[in-house]
Amino acid sequence: MHDRLAGQGHALVHTTWGQWLAAALLDPGLRSLLGRDWPRYRQTAAPAGRLRFAVSRMVLKHTAAAALQVPADALDLAYRPGGRPHLRGLAEAEVSLAHTDELIVVGISRSGPIGVDAEPVTRRPSFELLHPYVCTPDEAAELAALGEDERALRLLHLWTLKEAYTKALGHGMRRRFSAVGFRRDEQGRTVLAGEPDGAARWILATHLLHGRYLVSSARRPPREIETASRPAPYPLEETGLPPAATLGWQLPGSSGAQPT
Repeated sequence: MHDRLAGQGHALVHTTWGQWLAAALLDPGLRSLLGRDWPRYRQTAAPAGRLRFAVSRMVLKHTAAAALQVPADALDLAYRPGGRPHLRGLAEAEVSLAHTDELIVVGISRSGPIGVDAEPVTRRPSFELLHPYVCTPDEAAELAALGEDERALRLLHLWTLKEAYTKALGHGMRRRFSAVGFRRDEQGRTVLAGEPDGAARWILATHLLHGRYLVSSARRPPREIETASRPAPYPLEETGLPPAATLGWQLPGSSGAQPT
């Protein structure tokens, strides 16, 4: 993680909350590790929700600790207006957190803001209900011309990309998604609608993880990293989380990378 962050400026990590359940239940240092999140943890009424909350913060802190080579309980996790997590006193490191079902995803960057979002591919959002809130007019027209299954996947793709992007901005769900438009540039990459070809300020990517989840990320890196971005296949920006880019924990029945 440390080498990846130093060399590439960012990394994505994925695991499941069940794989960290024993740690959350048995760690005598949980209160110290959670820090300012301890009251929220204690006030979460549902046991499953309480444990998922603890695990997600444990994964975020241990990811940052591995990347920055500091003790996990020395990190002070706080939240900016809108709920964006940040590490107090470490302005050079940006973090983002997403979870859905049993999946937890953490993004960390030392090269600029980062946001991540995840959704199960089986989710079928209603195009008729959501497109006025999620899509620009151009995006809605493009999706309306597709078949039902492809339209549902593309809408979910747009949803995760827009949530990742607005998380990176620190806006989250407070920003109307239909005010943010995406398009494909001449190399097939997804970019912000108002950005000219070859001058994108954001790198947007979507990964199909274990055939079960869409994981989208948005980051704003330095120009030398940004201009080296790869073209991406349709309909997703990338088809997997490459081992060189990811510290992963194996999902049941999958062949994900093991921790190192």
